[in-house]
Amino acid sequence: MNTPQKTTGFLQGQKIYNISKEPPLFFIMMRLNVKVALLFLLSIGVLTIVVLYSVCGNSSSDWQRLKYNNIKNRAFDLQEVEEIECDINEEYTIMFYGKSVTYDGLERFEWSHSYSKVHPPKARYDPRGVFMYFENYNVEVRERVKCVSATDGVPISTQWESQGYYYPTQIAQFGLSHYSKNLTEPEPSRKTVENAEYDLAKWLVPATAKVERYFDKQVGSNVLKFATSENYSDGIRLKMDHVLYFVMSVHIVLSGNSSFSVTLQNRETAEIYNLHYITSDIWITVQDKNIYHGISSTQEWKRITRDLIIDLQKGLNYLDKDKSKHKITRSKLKIINITLRGSGAIDNLTLSSSEHIQQFYDAAEWFVKHQDAETGGWPIPVKRKLAFAFHDLQPGWYSSMGQGHAISVLSRAYHHSGGDTRYLTAALNGLKPFRISSSDGGVLATFLNKYHWYEEYPTKPASFVLNGFIYSLLGLYDLMVIAPPGQAQEAEFLFSEGMASLKNMLMLFDMGSTTAYDLRHFTVGIAPNLARWDYHATHINQLLLLSTIENDSLFKQTAERWIGYMNGKRAEHN
Repeated sequence: MNTPQKTTGFLQGQKIYNISKEPPLFFIMMRLNVKVALLFLLSIGVLTIVVLYSVCGNSSSDWQRLKYNNIKNRAFDLQEVEEIECDINEEYTIMFYGKSVTYDGLERFEWSHSYSKVHPPKARYDPRGVFMYFENYNVEVRERVKCVSATDGVPISTQWESQGYYYPTQIAQFGLSHYSKNLTEPEPSRKTVENAEYDLAKWLVPATAKVERYFDKQVGSNVLKFATSENYSDGIRLKMDHVLYFVMSVHIVLSGNSSFSVTLQNRETAEIYNLHYITSDIWITVQDKNIYHGISSTQEWKRITRDLIIDLQKGLNYLDKDKSKHKITRSKLKIINITLRGSGAIDNLTLSSSEHIQQFYDAAEWFVKHQDAETGGWPIPVKRKLAFAFHDLQPGWYSSMGQGHAISVLSRAYHHSGGDTRYLTAALNGLKPFRISSSDGGVLATFLNKYHWYEEYPTKPASFVLNGFIYSLLGLYDLMVIAPPGQAQEAEFLFSEGMASLKNMLMLFDMGSTTAYDLRHFTVGIAPNLARWDYHATHINQLLLLSTIENDSLFKQTAERWIGYMNGKRAEHN
């Protein structure tokens, strides 16, 4: 999954031409004038660093062009800093990563080899605590997330299929992110809008509609029951002027063609947007500024938790391919109406600053509900083509990373819930694909007929992806620690086998100036698949985390060397 690196130089209206990477000699052709002399000297300094280190990113054929758009400052009080592409041997472009900064009144450009970041662990890894550095993740805002399903409360992926599908790895990362945020962020602030116990909300009820608060035996508490006429424009409305919290939670049941709607307004432009939660199995659809999310066609009580800004943004993204045109920050929005149409009932309607733990449990429940009882796996329902040298993975394949992430979610759910055995049972069943060869539908591969490896992509021949393998080890470790005594032997055995393989195979991923994403250069005899900087940083973060679990100098020493690669260092030459 490597992507091309694009180099952007920053000069005073001048262009840098043809910076050569191999051999390490740079031919720089530029026109100079007196006005840019000082900046020219700075550029020479930057390029001297490049000559010394000569590591400018990856070189695989399927590179994507990256942009660094943050530098809009002025340089030395002259012209505006300009973004410049640097052509390499007239074949491809690379990228300077950096920013304009000021020290002691002097502006300068700070240049970096890598665009990614290392997150050293703050303490020994605890499976009951945050997962790696996932408190920094915002899975639902990713472009490859179509929306967050209102039926299940988990993301819908478009990574390999534009129509959207449930991707276990992405769902698990969503859950682990919210679990970690729940531990690292302050307690959420909440505003109760309607709890059916008191006359909190002043609903405006048309003559053709009615509302009543009554005790519902199924729920075990009072609920607000409503019904409107077939003229759905005459909804039961609650006027609001709310600007603080945009995460909504509500217990709800809708009958037939009914809806629960939230109206948002842009405080700057006065534009109106309507979010409709309807009785349907659709994930999302849009008509003008009306965005529809299906909460399921089944007419039964359920709790939905919605980040209204995410729901709005995903809907607006349908309106134009240029998504930046429709990006609206929370500070520019307010809630002005909540409207009930059709018939149904609601309870415990709240607005809050966050609901991380509920969103975590949405992910955990998805894994309980969608596990294949026979195989113990969470199948991936789309075709995956890793590279031309490998057989395609057909719909229904399993991923060790997806399995491991799911086990990490379920182990934490078992711990946090105080011992709900549904989560433990699902986690233990999730070990089954680790026993089965990838050629037989599992995730187990063997390197040189000796070392067991858990395949993120169980290809033929094996691909041996490093980051996915280590993530699967963390899932095994989480279950090993959290499961009650006597129920963790298999997880412990699989973890021990995997750690032995990692220690013996780790150096195969060291390319001397970066790391390899996988071992295709070994298994199919093609050029190494050099890791993008973000994957390279992930390898480092994973090793640093493992070094807190097992006191083996191999992990920490290797991580430190790989950190050096991010700073331009290279292995010695002969």
